[in-house]
Amino acid sequence: MADDRPTPAPVAADNDAIMPATETSHRAAGTGKADKAALFIAEHGEVTFDYEEERQVLRRIDIRILPLILGAYFFQQLDKSALSYVSIFGIMEDANLTSMQYSWLGSTLYFAQLVFQPLAALLLVKLPTGKVIGVAILCWGSCAALMAACTNFPSLLVLRFLLGSFEAMIAPSCLAVTQMWWRRSEQTLRASYWSSMNGVTFILGSLATYGLGHIASEKIYKYQTVFIFCGGLTVLFGVVFIIFMPDSPMEAKYLKEREKMIAVERLRANQMGVASREWKWEHVKETFLDFKTFLWFILITAISIASGGMSIFGNLIIKDFGFTSFHAILFSMPSGVIQIIAIIGSAWVSTRIGRKGVVITGLSLFPILGAILMLTVPRNEKNKGVLLFGYYMVMVLAAITPMIYAWSAQNTGGDTKKKTSSAVMFMGMCTGNIIGPLLYNTKDAPLYRPGLISNLIIFVLVGILGLLIPMWLLVLNKQHAKKREQLGKSANLVDHSMMKKEKMADSKAVELDQHEHSRGVEEDRGLQDVSDLKNEDFIYVY
Repeated sequence: MADDRPTPAPVAADNDAIMPATETSHRAAGTGKADKAALFIAEHGEVTFDYEEERQVLRRIDIRILPLILGAYFFQQLDKSALSYVSIFGIMEDANLTSMQYSWLGSTLYFAQLVFQPLAALLLVKLPTGKVIGVAILCWGSCAALMAACTNFPSLLVLRFLLGSFEAMIAPSCLAVTQMWWRRSEQTLRASYWSSMNGVTFILGSLATYGLGHIASEKIYKYQTVFIFCGGLTVLFGVVFIIFMPDSPMEAKYLKEREKMIAVERLRANQMGVASREWKWEHVKETFLDFKTFLWFILITAISIASGGMSIFGNLIIKDFGFTSFHAILFSMPSGVIQIIAIIGSAWVSTRIGRKGVVITGLSLFPILGAILMLTVPRNEKNKGVLLFGYYMVMVLAAITPMIYAWSAQNTGGDTKKKTSSAVMFMGMCTGNIIGPLLYNTKDAPLYRPGLISNLIIFVLVGILGLLIPMWLLVLNKQHAKKREQLGKSANLVDHSMMKKEKMADSKAVELDQHEHSRGVEEDRGLQDVSDLKNEDFIYVY
């Protein structure tokens, strides 16, 4: 995985990459309130480092930051998926729910997330990221545990809404943390790691539910046991998260001062900034006027409609293949393994070939095949294996969502714009997950034809968009190249944030040549709080 290795820092002679403190301070002053990373470098002076030092810092970041965001994403998936786990243990009967009420319990969580995405974006810019995430974990964990006290639709609906309100923070937070700590070449795989927790949840959640489902009690329903278990574990993890999660590379107490400087300086090539703690309305305006925001919103909404329906009704669909409740739980576990392999595998492939659009289109072929099988193969004892295979192929769709997240994040610069763009993406995700469960109804069992036909159309649309979006990114790169020429810079830039280690030596001459063209013409803005459309040095990745 050469693409995931850190690149050596440029030599000290390359002032575009490594600047004296006075020059950095001057540049920061020219943009109003600067990104905190630029101010940090200005305060500590210039820094030079080699590949081995950077690799050691990257390892320390991976060891501390990755497990924490993996755990955060795992527990939010576990808590919101608990409704699906208990669906086959009689929650509809025990809480007197109709089929449509059950569907609304699935949708209302995403409705809450949709409503609170703008607030999440604001809080992630204005407040310390680590503390915001930690408090959110404690709050939604408490809501998950309190759902055990709910025995009717109104009370379950309120708690699911509150659960979604606090969980609105976690996905954009994980994306923000990924942008804040890793280079663009490293972000796809890191995003795939925390996204793969969805698959881990399928496995561990199914095992836990299988065990908890065997607990017989006359005083408590099985679904209440599951809610208490999931919520209680989440609260404990929330305490751990608050203690150990730093708010930014500049504020990471577990890193030595030089390690902090390296952690910050290595992010300059991203041309995205790190953290400003300043809300900029011009970034918000640009986000909504940016055509690629619209394209990714359509893409994420489409795939979320399909995943929303399958996440809530998946166990019921398997059960209607002809399995018992406990067998349905066990046969849902392989789908978790498939999701993990698909998410991490597709991230590795896209990192190697540098093409996310093509990978998304390739991934869409699997659920297309699975949906066709589930729609055409008759439901009988003989065809159980084929139907399960079709279901597992559909679950490959889980790899598409994190690919879209990473793709959008890698192509967005500016602190406020990054957070606002993430909020828009997750609003699309929430919209899709609200619609998805409503396309399914237990009255359509065992075929669920309306939902599956809708999903099939969506998978085809996703495949087409995966091929069309790179064309627009190519247009944007040409526009930036033209602007660089007008400013006297070199039109052809080397994107060091996405560079493979083995190509670094060959690129040094090009890099120095670029610097000569740009010297005295335009200042490096890699650590400034500048949006991607306003930064002509920003290179969009396909």
